[in-house]
Amino acid sequence: MPPSQGTAHPLRLLGVYAALVALMFGLIFFVGKSHTPKLGIDLQGGTRVTLTPRTPDGGKPSQDSLKQAQSIIEQRVNGLGVAGSEVVIEGDNLVITVPGSDGAQAKTLATTAKLYVRPVLQDIPAPGGKLPAQQPGAAPGAPGAPNAPAPSVPGATDTAVPPSTPPTTDAPAPSEAPAPSEAPAPNPAPQNRVFPAQAPTTPVPPATPGGNPANPGGLSPQQQTQKEITDAKALRQSTDQATQLAAMQTLDCSKPDPLQGNDDPNLPLVTCSTDGTQIYLLDKSKLDGTEIKDATATLDTRGGGWVVNLEFKGGGSDTWGNLTNTYLNKQLAFALDSRVVSAPQVQSGNQFGGSTQISGNFSGSAAKDLANSLKYGSLPLSFTTSEAETVSATLGMSSLHAGLIAGAIGLIAVLLYCLLYYRMLGFLAGFSLVAAGVAVYALIVLLGRWIGFTLDLAGIAGLIIGIGMTADSFVVFFERIKDEMREGRSFRSAVPRGWARAQRTNLSGKTVSLIASAVLYLLAAGQVKGFAFTLGLTTVLDVIVLYLVTSPLMMLASHSPFWAKPSVNGLGAVAEIARERKAAAGVLVKEA
Repeated sequence: MPPSQGTAHPLRLLGVYAALVALMFGLIFFVGKSHTPKLGIDLQGGTRVTLTPRTPDGGKPSQDSLKQAQSIIEQRVNGLGVAGSEVVIEGDNLVITVPGSDGAQAKTLATTAKLYVRPVLQDIPAPGGKLPAQQPGAAPGAPGAPNAPAPSVPGATDTAVPPSTPPTTDAPAPSEAPAPSEAPAPNPAPQNRVFPAQAPTTPVPPATPGGNPANPGGLSPQQQTQKEITDAKALRQSTDQATQLAAMQTLDCSKPDPLQGNDDPNLPLVTCSTDGTQIYLLDKSKLDGTEIKDATATLDTRGGGWVVNLEFKGGGSDTWGNLTNTYLNKQLAFALDSRVVSAPQVQSGNQFGGSTQISGNFSGSAAKDLANSLKYGSLPLSFTTSEAETVSATLGMSSLHAGLIAGAIGLIAVLLYCLLYYRMLGFLAGFSLVAAGVAVYALIVLLGRWIGFTLDLAGIAGLIIGIGMTADSFVVFFERIKDEMREGRSFRSAVPRGWARAQRTNLSGKTVSLIASAVLYLLAAGQVKGFAFTLGLTTVLDVIVLYLVTSPLMMLASHSPFWAKPSVNGLGAVAEIARERKAAAGVLVKEA
């Protein structure tokens, strides 16, 4: 076989590997801002947020409820790809710790995510258009956060009523006559009209939607929470028209809401929009979030920015279709955790409507947060969140440097052994190790962007062990070449034959290692998962490097007169053994 034909295939394989590495580093440096791996809590520190449950009766939550909430929040963490996070139960509280310094993400994970679709009976501008001072569970730019306009549900059946437009039904001045609303009211009480601005005839409790009123009776925190929820329900979920009007006139949207996740869906509700600019009187719920089958965040193909697509279950699909027919040309509000996320006007009925779309001025992260919360269900408890606390690195960068130095020393020792034992073939092994290390680094950076993978010390240990195990592939390959040369073959013919025998052994070993990594990842928890993930990743890369780098390099070397010299490849002793065997075999033949 001419040299040109023998070297064409190896060169193509090396070119494929070089192109893959160039593509990965092109994505790193020309797409996105981060050029380094994401580090875990033990290396860079993190942010801790404590979630304190708020039960309607003010009592302690059950451990079953806490465990269910912990499980749902962990699912949301996985849905967002926030690797390296911790969700633990401490007493009666849940503690979320996420890598980095952004506590808003941890607060978003704690959103109760109780969604109800309620018809709008009346809406008025909030006094001063105040933004909420504290919205537990909301992240900047997310629905409910400052500067996040109330989104809408355009879909195929409805369009948005922009927050800046005048309300659909304004509260009239005292001299005006009341104007009836067109929204049908299933309740016997006449709640479907705009009420005149007159003083209520019966005394109502002061509007304290989220404040901390004086506590002259020395109530316990649980009793105080229960009192706040009870007072808010009495005012804002009353069926009395005068009380509803008083609630709308006195509601302060700038304060935290004690009804967050605790409103009764079977009663009317007076509440604010998530941006605090509008106050709504809503009818009882017609559809709730338990009927949601799936929720995804996507870019609107019509150029409207990020949207959240909702897909309802079978029963929910029928209910949604009936709602769009019943409330044609009227508003339906999506109330998430007792606040209105969107209040679109239905423009066309759809009796087959099984899905809809929540849209607005969402950022990509805000849309994904909302979709993630709705997709994995509502929490069984509502929570108040503490201020984000910075958690210092438990091990620190010094430990990272020590681990990297230890790994570098181990790899250098392996290379020195290869150079001493295999001579110049050790350089080929070293080049393959470098090629594997470069690809691993690029993949870790990209996985940090794409799935939120964070690198901790356990993951670094998996990388070092995985790359070190790559040396096993070289040893098996080189020893198979030696076996072929002991049988009297030349270096040129021994390399392809040795490769055919070595790849079966290597593939068997790597398969066992990959299965072990997968089982460990599925059964382990915490940082052990990071170790199993990186070990499995380097095992797969080892096979790729073996086929695209190591084998082509050896094939090229086998066609080179320079590498065929025993003083270069270190195989002179093996060739001498083969000659001695041939000579001994010749003597035996002559004697016979």
